[in-house]
Amino acid sequence: MKKSINKFIYAFAAIVGFSTITLAQDTKSDELGKIALATYIPYQDSMSEQATNMLSNKLNQIISTNGIANSSYNSRFIITANANVMTKDLLATAPPMTALTLDVTLYIGDGIDGKKFASKSVTVKGVGTNETKAYIDAMKNINQNDAGIQTFVTNGKNKIVEYYKATCNQLIKEAQLLDKQNMYEEAIFKLTSVPAECTECYNKTMAVIPAVYKKMIDRDCKAKVMEANNLWNATQDYNTAITVGEILSSIDPSAACVGEAKALSAKVGKRVIEIDKREWNLNYEKEVGLQKDLIKAYRDVGVAYGNGQPKNVTYNVVGWW
Repeated sequence: MKKSINKFIYAFAAIVGFSTITLAQDTKSDELGKIALATYIPYQDSMSEQATNMLSNKLNQIISTNGIANSSYNSRFIITANANVMTKDLLATAPPMTALTLDVTLYIGDGIDGKKFASKSVTVKGVGTNETKAYIDAMKNINQNDAGIQTFVTNGKNKIVEYYKATCNQLIKEAQLLDKQNMYEEAIFKLTSVPAECTECYNKTMAVIPAVYKKMIDRDCKAKVMEANNLWNATQDYNTAITVGEILSSIDPSAACVGEAKALSAKVGKRVIEIDKREWNLNYEKEVGLQKDLIKAYRDVGVAYGNGQPKNVTYNVVGWW
């Protein structure tokens, strides 16, 4: 009995038109579908690295509690904070303790243009065996569930929605320019970064993405078929067939040159039987994709592009405090 190996199953995603899209999102890539804030803490002389990390963690808790994505893609929109020491007391205890009263002001804004959208000040107290521990103890007392902080976040979100309303057409033009330059991944990243809460702009950008995505998968298909052909022409053995199969299996089944991939897989399979007496299959199963599957595919491209961008960005917060 012939042993079937390397069976690759494809899902065929139909490229369809979009009207109004109101889908529930439940995958990690759908972080791109939410309003996103990057946590940014500029250097502050008075705070140690440990205290800065605690403040950063607290900001992350604030945005996650309020239904905002924590952007790992260097979002232009940021949440940041500045801590000022109001009082500092050395307590005559055993061991001696440091007590701090801090005025911590939270900010949300456009870190690229330097525009502050919302701010909120909270007073917190902390005690520790040294100043760093007192800072950390104070930061722990910032309550992400505080009604004032929730209002602050809501105000910031509303400003972000207004930004997309005002700049949507320009954003689409920028993406279309990237498309013309064959920078498809960046164009898709830009378009999928529009939050679903910005309904009108979101629907406009989602209508543009399919054509860009199709160009990207057609380009990638040609490159992968060429790579697989070159490998197979250089060395025709079973191990190379495995590698060829891995390359071909990563081709989107809706790409224009998928027929060439099938033809190559058939040629490889026939040759493997001749030289190795084993069966090599590359099977394609087609099914019509739902809109939510397509949205996930688009956002996966955006996530991959975002993950490849520099992680350290200096934002403009001049004049915020």
